[in-house]
Amino acid sequence: MNSAPRMALQYILLFAASGVTLPFAGLWFREQGLSGAEIGALLAIPMLGRLATGPLIAVWADGFRHRRTPIALLGLAMALGYGGAGLVEGFAAWAVCWFVGATAAAALIPLSDVLTLKLARREGFNFSLPRGCGSAAFVVANIGMGALLTRASPDVVIVWITTAAVLIAVVAWRFLPPETVTDGAPTPRLDRFRGLGRLATDPVFMTAIFAIGAVQAAHAFYYGFSAIAWKAQGISEGTTGLLWAFSVVVEIGFMWVVEPWRRRRGIGPFLMLSIGATAAVVRWSLMAFAPPLWALWPLQVLHALSFAATYLAGVEIVERLSPPDGHTAAQTLSSVLSAGVLIGLATAVSGPLYDAVGLKGYLAMAVLAAAGGLAGAALRRRLATS
Repeated sequence: MNSAPRMALQYILLFAASGVTLPFAGLWFREQGLSGAEIGALLAIPMLGRLATGPLIAVWADGFRHRRTPIALLGLAMALGYGGAGLVEGFAAWAVCWFVGATAAAALIPLSDVLTLKLARREGFNFSLPRGCGSAAFVVANIGMGALLTRASPDVVIVWITTAAVLIAVVAWRFLPPETVTDGAPTPRLDRFRGLGRLATDPVFMTAIFAIGAVQAAHAFYYGFSAIAWKAQGISEGTTGLLWAFSVVVEIGFMWVVEPWRRRRGIGPFLMLSIGATAAVVRWSLMAFAPPLWALWPLQVLHALSFAATYLAGVEIVERLSPPDGHTAAQTLSSVLSAGVLIGLATAVSGPLYDAVGLKGYLAMAVLAAAGGLAGAALRRRLATS
């Protein structure tokens, strides 16, 4: 098995897990009797914690000989955290377990991206191809879990994501390519921290990852409360799974067809970021007015732009703006901001917003996406004139 299928398998397992946690974790916590504010807090705590855990995990991961070793260990931590959440009771115990599981799961994505980017550059395959396989797994997970929840207890959510985490650890240990972190000895830990510091104090780099992160973080209300809101509208869990799956099918088409075409045509990532931000503003503005089921399908098509275009543009922008020996740190910092601090704050706000104004909370997400789009456009102009 060459590297592309191996990395595709890694993404399949990663997104088979997130395809359940993103739409259905809120339903599981609701089943435990928690309010919207409590659910928002539980989901946000590990995201906000990434401000500290993200850099620490990046430095820790680059201290190993092979890139697959920390991936395997994080898969194990993910299994212990999510599995533990299903065995304990009480807000504090759930918060600790969810923090461990979600922190490990979030850290796996930038580490997998860095490994895939390096292999793709050397072996000549397109990064979006194995990543698109992950999106396909996300679809299967959406549909599968939606169908299961019409017949089974929400506890099946915990069983699913724990099993996926165990498989991530096993596959990383046995099947991922033994790509080394460096050609020589690992960079000293202090030097790795200094590299992170240089990126964190670079205004161009930090503006770029704010722009990317704001558009991505604007998905927070959708991730945490769309399933709950749709159920309140009378839309079944099975249909919710299909809605999520449909959005990701369009995302896969973007990754496998539009993205390779975009690169061949030389269309820059900053333009794609602007398109993604605009689509996000339109999508969340319309979602705020409780559109009927028939209108949700075309709105879900915009996921290909609000998420996929933004994500792929972000990976390319971060790689361009960081030194070759700082790609792990750079992708992790980007993930810390977009999948950590910004989305954590947005998720924490989403809970009280949903309790107070229901679907009108989507309007706050539209404002956040607009801020990201404006930051990206300003940076694009700055780089064009420098």
